[in-house]
Amino acid sequence: MLKNALLVTASIIVGAGGVQLLHAQSKAPAYFLGAINVKDQNGYTKTFLPEAQKAIKDHGGVYLGGGFEKTTNLTGGGSMSEPPPNRVVLIKFENADTAKKWWDTDGKKTNEIGAKFADFKVTWVIEGIEPK
Repeated sequence: MLKNALLVTASIIVGAGGVQLLHAQSKAPAYFLGAINVKDQNGYTKTFLPEAQKAIKDHGGVYLGGGFEKTTNLTGGGSMSEPPPNRVVLIKFENADTAKKWWDTDGKKTNEIGAKFADFKVTWVIEGIEPK
């Protein structure tokens, strides 16, 4: 009985140590922000988006927000008083390395296709806060 109790206790300690090690190795999530002025919504939606969305999904990207005409300017003055682009997207990736890999393998290529239908004003990757 004591042997089983010691075995269970040791298993819990080893498991907890493994979880701590995994947390220590995890990287912060990264967020892609795209500010886009779409000039041809039909071409953008039918030609560009399916390929772009597939590439994003294939790299583990998850859409968190955005769409057409879904952004509001809160600052109201100065150079920030101009209206926001007609499409802004926020996409979460596992980490900055994953986001950069998506961009280097598929993102740039699909944006070249998208440039026929839109002006990509801003395309940033922002590192999030590391999980605690």
